[in-house]
Amino acid sequence: MSSFIDSARVSFESGKGGKGSASFHREKHVPRGGPNGADGGKGGNIVLLADRGKRTLLDFRLNDHYKAGNGTDAHGNKRGRDGDDLVVHVPVGTMVVRDDETIADLAQDGHRFVVAKGGRGGRGNLHFTSSVRQAPTIAENGEPAETADVRLELKLLADVGIVGLPNAGKSTLISVCSAAKPKIADYPFTTIVPNLGVVQIGDKSFSMADMPGLIEGASSGVGLGHQFLRHVERTKVLIHVVDVFPLDESDPVANFTTVESELKLYSEELAERPRVIALNKIDLSPGVGIESIVARFEAFGHPVFAISSAMRKGIDPLLFKVVELLEREEAKPSPIVVRPAPLEAADEPWEAAIEEGAYVVKGRRVERMVEMTNLSNSESLRYLHRRLQRMGVIDSLRDLGAEDGDTVRIGDWEFSFVEGG
Repeated sequence: MSSFIDSARVSFESGKGGKGSASFHREKHVPRGGPNGADGGKGGNIVLLADRGKRTLLDFRLNDHYKAGNGTDAHGNKRGRDGDDLVVHVPVGTMVVRDDETIADLAQDGHRFVVAKGGRGGRGNLHFTSSVRQAPTIAENGEPAETADVRLELKLLADVGIVGLPNAGKSTLISVCSAAKPKIADYPFTTIVPNLGVVQIGDKSFSMADMPGLIEGASSGVGLGHQFLRHVERTKVLIHVVDVFPLDESDPVANFTTVESELKLYSEELAERPRVIALNKIDLSPGVGIESIVARFEAFGHPVFAISSAMRKGIDPLLFKVVELLEREEAKPSPIVVRPAPLEAADEPWEAAIEEGAYVVKGRRVERMVEMTNLSNSESLRYLHRRLQRMGVIDSLRDLGAEDGDTVRIGDWEFSFVEGG
């Protein structure tokens, strides 16, 4: 069974922040000696790092949960220690998908993406001094950890993709062009995982991928379907290999149009990708003129080459043409985009509603504010109430009909509604 894995669901959890400290130093004529509470340590981030040394996503099938280190609590005026970041290596070409939206495309070696941001350390009471609050006992809890449940998808990064029906000779072609060693047999056989190789022709080189055989209906998921087509998207040039003497005696032109139709159904852009047509297995010619077959394919408007991968005939002219097309494509702007992906907006909205007889306030910003409040401290509770007032939460609850003593639920916490702070 192959170990090539190109898709995995993974849960990443950052570290939570440490608690801030409420403490006082000794100083003459300063109430309680003056506040000097330090901040808690920041939680660790989870960072995805594109690494050319990784080839598949198999590791994520074996371990689908990753967690960074937590920040430690502050002690007196000593700041808490930051949690360790967790750097997770992924193959170059990995895309990060959350809720069916691509949030990152790690298309180059060394690309980094923070998939789960560590929680901020809670502030110590030193931050809460003011002209009217000279000896605050307020200290924040650390910010909660952030969890990102995502799907990782791997799209191979190859300059050239070899496409065609199963058994057209794609694996043999890449084996004679490069050092790749795909499994090849003397009986009908189809590749089920992509094979990568580096091709050297003259003083030029490029990477080539032999893709799994494409069958009718692949664009809608039949056979290997999207698993195949996802990898083809990355390539700059295609080599469409056609068996000119198929064992089932089918029409090579009809076979060619079947594959081309599936490419177009999957992506119009992919259908426009530069390509060359490699008419393979000419060594099996039963006396039929190859020239007439070549003429039929030239009508499609692509460069056509008659080759025999098994006999290594016609390979060099084909590769020199591929290099020419690659150089044209590489002069154009790269189609690969790295998408910015803030996990949450700083001004994320909140909403208040009535649910099951209680007033419920929802919104990550508000819920995080409550989580970071030391609810056992009366001064901290009053401070939270004033912040909710400034945000308009109290007015919104009042407009919904909330009165003194009514239950208000924020996240995992329940409170009694009060008019005054």
